[in-house]
Amino acid sequence: MHPESIIEVTDLTKYYGNLLAVDHINFKVENQELFGFLGPNGAGKTTTINLLTGISKPTSGKAYIAGHDVTEEPIKVKELIGVVPDVSGVYDELTACDNINFSAKLHNVPKEKRKTRAKELLELFELYDRRNDRVGTFSRGMKKRLMIATTLVYEPEIIFLDEPTTGLDVQSSRQIRNLIKEMNKNGTTFFLTTHYIEEADQLCKRIAIINKGKIITVDTPEKLKQMIQAENIIEISFNNAGDFSEKLKKLGHVKNVVRVADKFRLHVEETSETLSLLVRFASRNHLKVTSITTLKPTLEDAFVSLTSVRPEAIANENETSQTA
Repeated sequence: MHPESIIEVTDLTKYYGNLLAVDHINFKVENQELFGFLGPNGAGKTTTINLLTGISKPTSGKAYIAGHDVTEEPIKVKELIGVVPDVSGVYDELTACDNINFSAKLHNVPKEKRKTRAKELLELFELYDRRNDRVGTFSRGMKKRLMIATTLVYEPEIIFLDEPTTGLDVQSSRQIRNLIKEMNKNGTTFFLTTHYIEEADQLCKRIAIINKGKIITVDTPEKLKQMIQAENIIEISFNNAGDFSEKLKKLGHVKNVVRVADKFRLHVEETSETLSLLVRFASRNHLKVTSITTLKPTLEDAFVSLTSVRPEAIANENETSQTA
């Protein structure tokens, strides 16, 4: 195993009966890296996390955490990792303080250190004033912060974060992202799954994109954007709220069209020629152009280009199945 890699995956494969959920994937996560794992619903994200954290065993291939074989040394691996699931992993009937102490006891943190660490974490996560309140009275954002605190109390080397800001308000989401950044600066490695592509762009040093069980690419957000830099993007909206995606796709020079709210994002070969065609298109269809602009490719554009999947497909994952 590479000395700088804290996670190393080689030809990792998982079948469920005849279903190939993870297909001979390979990647590495560097020590103290904030690593993103993106993919549409059913792509294999959750299966991969289950394999890396010892919840399920691979059909073939290998996964190592800090040099330890996940399958052959599961107890050692569990001592090194923390898992913060999307669904609540805290106990509503216990207080915030009791939840942290319970987690610390489970992971054999010495008594004196438990007390000190619990106080530090409750203050860090802005929960100290509510430390003696039942968690059942907490908001979803507070519970999410507490879940991370109950993981940090035993100081794992790597934390698997599954959808850390799903369902949170803007302020809570910002708090969680800032905490993740700060913890990463202090040396914690993160393996992050999120359906918010912009969040991955803000947080992650590198991102793996998985689709249909295969890793399509692993690279930095900026390099993923540069992969489609040759494409030109025009964003246009009309005074009519109808969906003109299929008609726009038939215009010359247009390679792809993605609808984003009330706008249409066109990936085109040639900007000036397409602009002329769009003016004629609006006239023919009795439409008025309400806005038009050229854009640089975003990480979302790269995701769509690489997977041919609309980003909404990731968001739908939380409304359908949690067994990708």
